Amino acid sequence: MRGLSPRESEWLLDRAAAARRVVVLSGAGMSAESGVPTFRQAQTGLWERFDPTMLATPDAWEADRPLVWAWYAWRLGLVRGVHPNAGHTALAAWGRKARVDIVTQNVDDLHERAGSQVLAHLHGSLRAFRCEACAAPYDGPIEVPAEPVERLDPPRCPDCRAAIRPGVVWFGEMLPSGAFDGAVDALLEADLVLVVGTSGLVHPAAGLPDIARGHGVPVVEVNPQETPLSAGVDLSWRITAAVGLPTLVDRLIEP
Repeated sequence: MRGLSPRESEWLLDRAAAARRVVVLSGAGMSAESGVPTFRQAQTGLWERFDPTMLATPDAWEADRPLVWAWYAWRLGLVRGVHPNAGHTALAAWGRKARVDIVTQNVDDLHERAGSQVLAHLHGSLRAFRCEACAAPYDGPIEVPAEPVERLDPPRCPDCRAAIRPGVVWFGEMLPSGAFDGAVDALLEADLVLVVGTSGLVHPAAGLPDIARGHGVPVVEVNPQETPLSAGVDLSWRITAAVGLPTLVDRLIEP
């Protein structure tokens, strides 16, 4: 397989074929291949003068809800305008033949749109809105402006009339209830872990591969760049998800 020696290819194929349960940890690099702007790349045009780390906080929300809501509405529109890439569809195809649990740091829904079931969105989801007060899920209409606007009033909860907030994890907030624990449980029962397109810089998600390896689970990094995780994995595959994953999955499920 491209980017791997024959011995590395054989090692990976043998473990992937024998695995009863595979866990995929996906990060921003995977979505970037679909054209999803990274957290900081979403700061274009109108938003260039805003620090994203100052928008994605509970304090920012308290200080100016329409400003924060407008930025997230803009980001939601960006995500709606792109499509799953070949890496997403490869994982979905693999999941139809074997147990493949996906744990993602991404707040988009590209895995789901490709046909995969996602075990955990560690950092929440742009499409999972909820009430800021009573936490009731909100599935009502969301206005997504065609062009970025600086302020946009969030909708109101039909139950308590409080503002609806984005369903993402802001700086200083806890991860979604059960998401991290569910990811750890899956890792401890896995036979193979793929870490795809993640920088290894964001904690606590960055510690998940070490948890797997600490329990003897082989960990493979799929990333064209070296990361802080590279030195601690069993195999680093220097390739992008959209190129490497279809190659692997085709070899696994070919007739």
